[in-house]
Amino acid sequence: MPSTSVIGPSIMITGDIIADEPLTIAGRVDGTVSIMGHSVTIDDTGHVHADVHADVVIITGHLTGSLVAATRIVLRESAIIDGSLSAPVLSVADGAQLRARIDVAGHKNAAALKLVS
Repeated sequence: MPSTSVIGPSIMITGDIIADEPLTIAGRVDGTVSIMGHSVTIDDTGHVHADVHADVVIITGHLTGSLVAATRIVLRESAIIDGSLSAPVLSVADGAQLRARIDVAGHKNAAALKLVS
């Protein structure tokens, strides 16, 4: 099982992040994040102003930008989103703040999609 890399709360990154392992962002990222085949978690202290591409994305923090997940996007109660979301499955918890264009067709057949909340 691959380890998870962590961008801590005191870290600020400007630029592109590319990885082949799960990533947790608790700090600030401005740029692009590409974690294909693995998950990205934006922690409650995380502030991401980026285009994010991953297999699964779980958000409890802030995201401004576009988000594309191959499998699933999960927005927890404290998530604040401003941008666009694309995934075959979208889960939005009560309390999440969402201002976005949403495409739940994602990369899979639209007939097999479902919206989970």
